[in-house]
Amino acid sequence: MTLAEDKVRETLKQVIDPELYINIVDLGLVYLVDVLEPNEDGRHDVRIEMTLTSPMCPAGPQLVAGAKNAAESLEEVDKAEVQVVMDPPWSQEMMTEEARDQLGIF
Repeated sequence: MTLAEDKVRETLKQVIDPELYINIVDLGLVYLVDVLEPNEDGRHDVRIEMTLTSPMCPAGPQLVAGAKNAAESLEEVDKAEVQVVMDPPWSQEMMTEEARDQLGIF
């Protein structure tokens, strides 16, 4: 039961920023998804580093909890640790082309 980073990232797309209505992956908020070696039961711990659009983002706690819950919803995941990092600072260039289109940023 191997878990790929791509599967975790795809699951994290369920977490939608409540102000921008775009998922945290396409917004470029997820910097790192580290799938650790399987535990004795074959399940993985996952380490996620993400940022926020601003240090005072009011949706921050909701987004962090959403990322943790989404990752832990995968049957291959035992537990997920989500760490908020502010370096490098988030910028619009980190967004996918689709996210920029949705927001009308060219």
